[in-house]
Amino acid sequence: MLDATDLKILECLLTDARMPHKEIGERVHLTGQAVGFRIRKLEDAGIIQGVHVTLNQEKLGLTVMAQIIVFMKMTSSHSQFQSFVRDHPHVKEAYRISGEGCYSLRLLVASHSELNEFLDQLLEYANYRVHICLDRIK
Repeated sequence: MLDATDLKILECLLTDARMPHKEIGERVHLTGQAVGFRIRKLEDAGIIQGVHVTLNQEKLGLTVMAQIIVFMKMTSSHSQFQSFVRDHPHVKEAYRISGEGCYSLRLLVASHSELNEFLDQLLEYANYRVHICLDRIK
């Protein structure tokens, strides 16, 4: 079970995953060593599953974001398609979905020509519907 201190530690880590244990300890009234112990315990319990870096994609030249709904062809293999998606560097998120379509992808590329190249490759497995993202709200 998580107590109030664990929740405060998680809140600190969500704000800044690199915050020193000593600084977190000052906020939650524990020593840095005690905070480290609690963080390891949260990791062992699977509550903390990793630490991630958020990149500014635009500064990396990835300025075109597309949401793609994928409609698998009857003759296509889902496992081969999933391997293609896992291995493609521009696919940032991929979900198998219910409702309209079979998969939902989020793609980040540097140009519309890169998007077209991806879509040409995608046609080997499926048809698609593309939505170009114009602005991020949240």
